[in-house]
Formats: sequence, C-alpha cells, structure tokens
Amino acid sequence: MNTQTQCQTMVSTEKQFDVSKLNQQGSTRIHDVVAVESPLSINVSCDDKTTSLGITMRTPGRDRELALGFLYSEGLINGIADIIDINPSSDSVEVFCSAVNNDVLMDYQRISTITSSCGICGKDSISNMLHIHGPRLSDGPIISLREIEASLRDLRNAQPLFVSTGGSHASALVSEHGDILHIEEDVGRHNALDKLVGHLVIKNQLPVREMMLIVSGRASFELVHKAIRAGFSIMVAVGAPSSLAVEMAREHGLTLIGFAKKESLTIYSTPSRVSTD
Repeated sequence: MNTQTQCQTMVSTEKQFDVSKLNQQGSTRIHDVVAVESPLSINVSCDDKTTSLGITMRTPGRDRELALGFLYSEGLINGIADIIDINPSSDSVEVFCSAVNNDVLMDYQRISTITSSCGICGKDSISNMLHIHGPRLSDGPIISLREIEASLRDLRNAQPLFVSTGGSHASALVSEHGDILHIEEDVGRHNALDKLVGHLVIKNQLPVREMMLIVSGRASFELVHKAIRAGFSIMVAVGAPSSLAVEMAREHGLTLIGFAKKESLTIYSTPSRVSTD
C-alpha cells in the first residue's frame, strides 16, 4: 500500500453547544460537548472500475481504518495484500484494490444511507445477510474472570471521546492477560468495530489469535458476524446479546459474553474459554 496517503488530517470528534439544563432548582445555560457525526462515502476501485458502497454516518477520523475494516468484514477483501492505495478526504474515502470479491460486490448493493447504527443496510436478500465465511476459530485463549474484570475497569478510562461526550461506542482489542492493546471509538457500534478491524488489516494481524474483543454496548448479530470474520474467539459485551447473535456464536464456536460488569457476567456460548481462577 502506498504510504504517502496514510497520513490523515486531524479532525474534530467533538462539538460544543449552548444548551439549557433543567432540574428541580430551575434552568441553567451551560456549554455541552457532543460527539460529532457526519457522512462518509465509501468507494472501491478495482480494474479501472469504481463502485460506491454508499454513505455511512460516522465520527470523523480513522476513515482509512473504517473503510478497510468494513471491506474486510463484508468479505470484499482478504487483507492488506489486496490494497494498492487509499485516498481519504473530508467526506469520502476511495480504496484502490488489486483484488476484490466480485460476487460480494455485486450482491452488496447499498442504495441508501447507512446510519451509524446500521450494520447490514443495503443487503439485497436475507440469505446474503445470514451468509458468513470466517476463519476457523482457535481453541484459545483461556482467560480468567479476574482478567476480564480488569479489562472492563480499564475500558472506561481508555475512551476519551466517551469521557468527554458520553455519546460514543468503543471496541477494544484485549490480550489474553486482560490488557487493552488498542481501542477505537465512534458514534456507531459497527463503525467502532470496523475501525478496530481496519487497524488490524493495516497491521496485517488478521485473523487474530489468542485475543479477546470487548464492545461497550450490546452484542448484535452484525457485531458477532464481524468478530467471527476477524477471527476473535472471545467476544465480551457490556450490554445484552440478541437471539441471533447467540445462535451465530454457538454455530461458529465463539465464546459470547454479555452483561459484563465488574463482578459478574453471563456466558451465552462456549464457556470453556473462561476460567474462574
């Protein structure tokens, strides 16, 4: 990949508004900081043909990672070797590929706006939505309840955008010892995970091995799909999973954990990777 386009202009991820805050004592005018949400057009160019995949609503910044993670998660590319160059701008990113999965590209017709909460908008059939090709998940890591709890304690302090605004989601790469190795934030849950996967694409570290994924919200089917595609064998969600997320996790042997708190959690599939030591 051409390194000349790897530098991205610093962008603002927060915006300040004058607001009214009400309580039992009355109304007060204050300055409030919110997370920025703006559109990004994602385009793929291969063999002199450019295809628009649509528009996603995201927190600006890390757009290369977002685009690459999205392409990898959807099965359009298999890794950094498929990438020639990336051309990001303020509201679009164009990915130049030496190879792309044309079957997926033809099936994946995003004809409307992809909101920051949408992971599968634009799929042209239910069968395509449920179809997934992912790596065989490793038997490990074996991680203890204590290590999961430690990583959860560290998660909040590793989210500067959330600390400032309270309005972002996070996806974190966690070692088998519970150490947070990398974290991405975005107003969209799916975007945060795509940014993390894109970071791993650039580092040529996919599929992941002996690592755990933590997401700050609930575990939807789409997030489980992306986790399996990236090769994670353990996924921890602070919130609840959906029924389809549990079913997919069980089908593929993913250890899916929900309602992860400081002192308790619920394991929905493959509990053998979690110890109580």
